[in-house]
Amino acid sequence: MSTEFHRIKQLPPYVFESVNKLKATCRAAGDDIIDLGMGNPDMPTPIHIREKLIETINKPKTNRYSASKGIPGLLRAQAAYYERRFGVKLDPSTEIVATLGSKEGFANIAQAITAPGDIILAPNPTYPIHQFGFIISGGVIRNMPASPDENFMRALENEVLNSFPKPKVLVVNYPSNPTAINATLDFYKDIVKFCKKHDLIILSDLAYSEIYFDDNPPPSILQISGAKSVSVEFTSMSKTYAMPGWRIGFAVGNSRIISALIRVKSYLDYGAYTPIQVAASTALNGPQDCVDEIRKVYKSRRDVLIKSFSNAGWKIPEPASSMFAWAPIPDQFKELGSVEFSKLLLKRTMVAVSPGVGFGTEGEGYVRIALVENEHRIRQAARNIKKHLFESNK
Repeated sequence: MSTEFHRIKQLPPYVFESVNKLKATCRAAGDDIIDLGMGNPDMPTPIHIREKLIETINKPKTNRYSASKGIPGLLRAQAAYYERRFGVKLDPSTEIVATLGSKEGFANIAQAITAPGDIILAPNPTYPIHQFGFIISGGVIRNMPASPDENFMRALENEVLNSFPKPKVLVVNYPSNPTAINATLDFYKDIVKFCKKHDLIILSDLAYSEIYFDDNPPPSILQISGAKSVSVEFTSMSKTYAMPGWRIGFAVGNSRIISALIRVKSYLDYGAYTPIQVAASTALNGPQDCVDEIRKVYKSRRDVLIKSFSNAGWKIPEPASSMFAWAPIPDQFKELGSVEFSKLLLKRTMVAVSPGVGFGTEGEGYVRIALVENEHRIRQAARNIKKHLFESNK
């Protein structure tokens, strides 16, 4: 039997694997790893959400198959969130679908709308599913700048005017994973106008909509007049409510694209477990002070990270949002590249980070640091880095 599978051949070796293997080896040897690699929220899910889950589990009917597109109460709760947060009205019956996290949503919408050879414009660096969901589905990726600025608009115009076939989809992700960059409504206005003119679909990943650290909450692209005619937006409950393992997210926006996603999902899953959907409805409809507390924790960790790492000798730009810092590799280690630097960092300091090249070629020269350890552990990471990386390199 041949071991060559067409779709698997389209995927490069997993960049993070060498770091993950080294991490596993260190742990097996009894080393205490301060893991700032995977963006895996460590805070407990708020108690009222957990209590609703337990309450619902004890109702026998809720253990049956659920609804692939999401139960009606959850879809209404997401519509209420969008109106409350962004002033955007959505029809729960035609413009919202619940997904098994935003990652699954992206993968399935790629299957729903991609024909072999379709050109997809996606940022580089970016969260891998933004590109590889389409590659798996037969699409062809063209890289876009990650920053929402004039260079982005020039690149967008160049791709549309000089590509054959014409691009079909534009992916945007703000606040960005991994770079933590934000976009403005003016930027969204420009790309909506452009994409309406040139018949491009916009897919917006807004997973970090509630993890921000100043007085400027990240906007939704759907706030732009007419955006729904070309746009679908993805959100997630993983970070907002510390629910990563629950696997609940949403796609909202253009009804035709949402319908296509629902049809694909109907063949692939029965939706999330009903008690999880009920508890997620409680999260969206209930008190939001828990979201404020989660945001405060990330902000405090960010402040500790920036200060302690700077004191250790590693100056890192302060992110305005997301649960990540996008850190340039220190000058004396740049020639190693992000993978080898991440391995060196782990070996010498017991601190794990994600190599930037894992998010695209333009991520080389950086590492992503996740705010998923408490402040004491972050300070310990800084002490380890100062002692075993910088001082030992003198």
